[in-house]
Amino acid sequence: MKKLGRRTLIVAALIAVAVAALPLIVRKPAAADPKAEPGGESRAAPLTVELVAPDTRQWPSILRASGAVAAWEEVVISPETGNLRIAELAVNVGQRVARGQLLVRLADDTVRAEVAKQEALVAQAEANLQQAAGNLKRAQAVDVSGAISPQKLDEYQSTEASSRASLASARADLQSARLKLAQTRIVAPDAGVVASKSGIVGNVASVGTELYRLIRQGRIEWRAELDARQLASVREGQVARVELPGGQVVDGRVRLVSPTLSTSTGRGLAYVSLGVDSRALVGVFASGTIELQPQSVLTLPETAVVLRDGRSYVHVVGSDGKVATHPVGTGRRQDDRIEIVSDLDATTRVVAKGGAFLSEGAVVSVVAAAASANGGGSRK
Repeated sequence: MKKLGRRTLIVAALIAVAVAALPLIVRKPAAADPKAEPGGESRAAPLTVELVAPDTRQWPSILRASGAVAAWEEVVISPETGNLRIAELAVNVGQRVARGQLLVRLADDTVRAEVAKQEALVAQAEANLQQAAGNLKRAQAVDVSGAISPQKLDEYQSTEASSRASLASARADLQSARLKLAQTRIVAPDAGVVASKSGIVGNVASVGTELYRLIRQGRIEWRAELDARQLASVREGQVARVELPGGQVVDGRVRLVSPTLSTSTGRGLAYVSLGVDSRALVGVFASGTIELQPQSVLTLPETAVVLRDGRSYVHVVGSDGKVATHPVGTGRRQDDRIEIVSDLDATTRVVAKGGAFLSEGAVVSVVAAAASANGGGSRK
């Protein structure tokens, strides 16, 4: 009986194990992969792209040049009267000054004394003239009766004329002394910006010694150096953009085109006026561009051009939906567009964006044939 009970337990355990393993043995077949191909390989869904056509626009031709930034005109401040001590220098470098503003004051003690002396000489000459005129008048009154000889009368007339000339000379000397006194105050002949300061308080300045140098009216200009062919295409009023060493771009306009070329370099200058608030420094050497007459150019959005291995490419989609990589030559950039200079037909439609994720022969899905950003028309 014990053996029969043990066999019964063993059989029951085997049956329990078989029942537990049944789900693992009888499995439901896996669902078919909708992306699986008959060969057993899966295929990824094609990328979705949008096409765009090149756009013809009116862009100005760009002439690149370089040159120095200089003052439109410089004003040298120096004394007109010499051998006077500099008593005050009223302004500093970089300061803006107005027309007639005091710049330098010279010591005027000796000049004032000279003015006082000349005033006294004028008063003396006036008194002498008054006496001589009185003597002549009395002599002429007495001469009616013949009491004065003609020789004496001529003497009175000569003295009166000499006194009158002495008074005129004294007055001229007084005017000169007063002018010299006025010249001890040196003022700005025009508005401008102080570019340099070479005067020193306490020095005795001679006539013509430079004390200050001003940039007249604060106006500066870029002097672009061009050869004869380039210079012939530049006209007054054309827009220019100057790239300063600090990275700042300053707008300007051509003021004057040089009528001659340098005999040593064979190059001429285009004078480009810059804004007063441009912060360009006189003396720096800068590069820039001058916009010439507009020309028709073929352009694409920058997103349609892919830079790879140092070359520019666009992606063209064939009728079979496959991508073909097409190299192109590029030129200028303006706003969000780039100039196409070679190897692209104006009617070719290319992938508008996302070209960096495409490769030669990739299959794509075109969702829309979008026109160019402005509807395909020309734009300046």
